[in-house]
Amino acid sequence: MPATDFPPVRACIFDMDGLLINTEGIYEQCADNVLVRHGRPPLPWSIKAQLMGIPGSSNGDVFHEWAELPISRDQYGREQELEQEKLFCALRPPPQGGSCARDSPRVAASTRLLAPSVAFLGWSLTLLDLIPPERRVLADDEKMKRANRKPAPDIFLMALEGINATLSDDKKLSPAECLVFEDSLPRVEAGRRAGMRVVWVPHPDLKIILLEGRRGFLQGRTGIVPIGKEEQLGEIGDGWAEEIASLEDFEYNRVIQQFEYQTHKNTDSQT
Repeated sequence: MPATDFPPVRACIFDMDGLLINTEGIYEQCADNVLVRHGRPPLPWSIKAQLMGIPGSSNGDVFHEWAELPISRDQYGREQELEQEKLFCALRPPPQGGSCARDSPRVAASTRLLAPSVAFLGWSLTLLDLIPPERRVLADDEKMKRANRKPAPDIFLMALEGINATLSDDKKLSPAECLVFEDSLPRVEAGRRAGMRVVWVPHPDLKIILLEGRRGFLQGRTGIVPIGKEEQLGEIGDGWAEEIASLEDFEYNRVIQQFEYQTHKNTDSQT
């Protein structure tokens, strides 16, 4: 039976690369530019779906076994980086990304790309500006160098630590009071493993590839990157995760109202 007794959401944690900022099309174009240059076809979504959310996968075994490029992995990596330097100049944050981060009751963010790309693009107002530094978890942070990568829950638990570090002991959050927004399946799994609720916002082309069995993905049992501890994951329809087509489709007022209700309730109980 789906759970119905969740505590109100008191914090939202956003993945930024690919979700708050639409980088997936740029990564795809960068790969395609190199592939076509060397006489290979563009990257199909059947392969791309196996790469999303997995660190190092864009230059990993699955990609190269399919691509059969006449160049080394090192050369491919260098050419890919050059393409990224050119194409990221045109990147802009979607309007809904800023409104999500601005309107949520408490916000943390995890990303592997955004910090260097924001500095490179020089946006006058960035999404990161809306998120306090202590609530950001970036790939080049020292603490991330010691952490397990997604689908392990480490990055989301670090985000929660950053939020709780700013709160008094009587106001600290539990994982179940956090709502994670993600676009890739390994990251959905990471949120589930962290004991948090999850909103999955898949790319439209990814939804087509994964049409069969999508309900099962919300439980986190993808098996894409096995790490054990399956008891941390859920069951189909358990209510801990939901899928939406766009961040614009999420009812943020629902979260804010729950948060405000709980805040007023706690205040009234203390008077």
